[in-house]
Amino acid sequence: MKFRSCMLLPGTQLVRRSLCIRGLGCVPSRSFMNLRDVVSALNDFASLSLAESWDNVGLLVEPSPPHTVNTLFLTNDLTEEVMEEAVQKKADLILSYHPPIFTPLKRVTWKTWKERLVVRALENRMGIYSPHTAYDAVPHGVNNWLTKGLGACTSIPLRPSAAPSHPAEGTHRVEFCANNTEHLDTVLSKIKTIQEISCLVTLPVRVEGEEQTRVSLNCSQKALLEVVALLSQDNLYHKTEILLLQKPLLPHNGMGRLCTLSEPVSLSDIIERVKNHLKLPHVRLAMGVGKTLESPVKKAALCAGSGSSILKGTEADLYLTGEMSHHDILDAVANGISVILCEHSNTERGFLSELRDMLAIHLLNKVNIIVSEKDRDPLQVA
Repeated sequence: MKFRSCMLLPGTQLVRRSLCIRGLGCVPSRSFMNLRDVVSALNDFASLSLAESWDNVGLLVEPSPPHTVNTLFLTNDLTEEVMEEAVQKKADLILSYHPPIFTPLKRVTWKTWKERLVVRALENRMGIYSPHTAYDAVPHGVNNWLTKGLGACTSIPLRPSAAPSHPAEGTHRVEFCANNTEHLDTVLSKIKTIQEISCLVTLPVRVEGEEQTRVSLNCSQKALLEVVALLSQDNLYHKTEILLLQKPLLPHNGMGRLCTLSEPVSLSDIIERVKNHLKLPHVRLAMGVGKTLESPVKKAALCAGSGSSILKGTEADLYLTGEMSHHDILDAVANGISVILCEHSNTERGFLSELRDMLAIHLLNKVNIIVSEKDRDPLQVA
C-alpha cells in the first residue's frame, strides 16, 4: 500500500481519526497535546505557588515551539541512565519529581552530568518539568501517599501552606486618626502620590469626645517606608497602627503530615506495613528511649524525603521519613520518639505509579504516560 504526500491548503485543518483496515479493524490514532497545554494542566493539578520559596519548580527545559507531547515520562530523579531510557522510549516531556536543575548553571557544555542532561533533552526535543515540593503540599500528593503505609488513619499537614496572595491588595494596612481637616487634606494628597497604595478610606469617628477622621490604607512593604516617613514628618506617626496582612492558610495543603491511627498499632507492625508499602526489604530504626518493638503507635509524624526541618519538635510516637541528621535523630530518641528511615527517594518513588493514573485522568488520556524502570535510590546495602 502506498501513501502519497500532500500539502494542506491555507486554513485547512488536519484531523486525526481512527484508521480502518480490512481484516485488522479500526486502529485508533495516537493522541497528543501541545506542550503549553500539558504544562498548564500540570500546574492546575498541583499549583506551583504551593512549592517552597527555595525550590526550583515548573518547566525547566523547553524545546523550541511548537512542541507536541505524545509521551510523558515520569521519574523521581533524572540521572543520565534515566535520560537514556527516556530517549529510547521517545519521551516528549520528562516529569522529574526532583528538579535536575537546582543550582544555577553558568554554562551548558558536555563537562558535567547535569549540563549533559540539558544538552540531551534539547537534542532529542524533550521538555523537563519538575513539581517537587508542590507535590509534597497538595492533598493528593506524595505525603498523603506515604500515609497509606501506616494503615487507616486521619492526617493533617504539619506545616500548612499559605494562600499565594493576601486577602486584599498590599502586604500591610496602615490606620491613623487626625483632627485637623485642612492638615489632613495635605497629608492625604501626599499619600496619594506614593506608588503601591490601595484601599484608601476615610471615616468620621469620635475619639474621647472629639470629632476626628480615621484613615485606613493598604500598601506594599516598599510603600510602607514612605508612608511612615511622611506621617513622622507630620507628627501623626504616634497615632498610627500598622497591621501585617497575613496570607490565609489553605486547609489540607502543606508540608509533612501528622497522622492519628484509627487503632494503636505496635511499632513492629508499623515497620512491616511501611516495608510492604514502599516495597523495601529493610528500613533503618532508631528506638525511642523507653520504647520496644511492642510499644503502641497512635500518632505518627511523617515527611517524604528529608524531613528533619518539618518533623522537629512535633509530639508523636513515631517519625517516618527518608533521612534525618544524626543529631536530630538523637533528639527524637531522647524524647521517646522512635524514628524509621527509608532513604530519601524511597519515600517518594512509589508515588509515581499513583501519579500516572491520576494524570491519565487529568490529561483526559490524551498522552501516553510511562514510569521509569531505571530510576532507583542511589544507596544500597552492600
